[in-house]
Amino acid sequence: MSKGLTGILEEWKCLQEDYQQLQETHRKYLQELDEISKLQKNCSFSISCQRQRLSEVSCLLKKCSKGPSDEDDKTLDEIKEKIKTRPKAFLEMEAFLPKKNGLYLSLVLGNVNVTLLSKQSKFAYKDEYEKFKLILTIILLLFSIICYFFVNYRFLDAILNFMLVWYYCTLTIRESILINNGSRIKGWWVFHHYISAFLSGVMLTWPDGNMYKIFRNQFLAYSLYQSFVQCLQCYYQSGCLYRLRSLGERHNMDLTVEGFQSWMWKGLTFLLPFLFFGHFWQLFNGLTLYRMAQLPDSKEWQVLMCGLCFLILFMGNFFTTLAVVRQKMKSMSQKPKSL
Repeated sequence: MSKGLTGILEEWKCLQEDYQQLQETHRKYLQELDEISKLQKNCSFSISCQRQRLSEVSCLLKKCSKGPSDEDDKTLDEIKEKIKTRPKAFLEMEAFLPKKNGLYLSLVLGNVNVTLLSKQSKFAYKDEYEKFKLILTIILLLFSIICYFFVNYRFLDAILNFMLVWYYCTLTIRESILINNGSRIKGWWVFHHYISAFLSGVMLTWPDGNMYKIFRNQFLAYSLYQSFVQCLQCYYQSGCLYRLRSLGERHNMDLTVEGFQSWMWKGLTFLLPFLFFGHFWQLFNGLTLYRMAQLPDSKEWQVLMCGLCFLILFMGNFFTTLAVVRQKMKSMSQKPKSL
């Protein structure tokens, strides 16, 4: 037997041994996967039972508001305090268990399981989401600069608006997946991207006429400014969350900072004027479009619809930002008292 053939046979023998080991590893993997699936169902069922029994105990506690002695009252108060902490604990457990998609994800993705089952995968997905948001914001900023300063073609404006539609629609899907995995995005911040996607879609369908040309530069300047402010927001939020996570004071799936530290105030006070200026620019856009809708030449439905969207964005952003500032100033004023 030639040396070449001997070498091939030895290599094939080693390959066969590795293949058998691979088969055994894969068999164990499928077995463990089946066990994990059973454990997931058991955990989900147990959480459901716990919730039901906890509700029954809460009803009994309401009926038994006072004990026969001070010691019994103290015991009842301790049980009530523990009951208050259970819902949060259940939510944290469910963040690592498969669950049904919400209405939006069900319509977009169907019944695909989007639950990430480890802390590493959750953090990696959230980190990738933040990078995606920053990169697309920079691209939109550069594209807005090109359309505003260098070229004046409706085709390129349409590409910019299409990119905005795609960007906001993608954000709504990604944020829904994050919420499904325990992220604390809620309230106006979720609704904001739906309105922005709809607004960009309306701008995309606006025909190239006199009304569009009147509003074009104002909208492009606004898009440019918004992209710039969003870059500042990404930098501020990522800096705050990185520091808080390093200190072990914030959950890995947080996207916005709900709590507040004194060292954050410098960055926030720098950011607030830019935010409020952007909010009032939205109001200005809404009023401009409303005045344009009153002109006799205005026949496009997009004029009034875009104006309405800008007014909704202004009210939501303005009052939400005011509420956040009020909450953070209140938490700052209460901190010295607790020390």
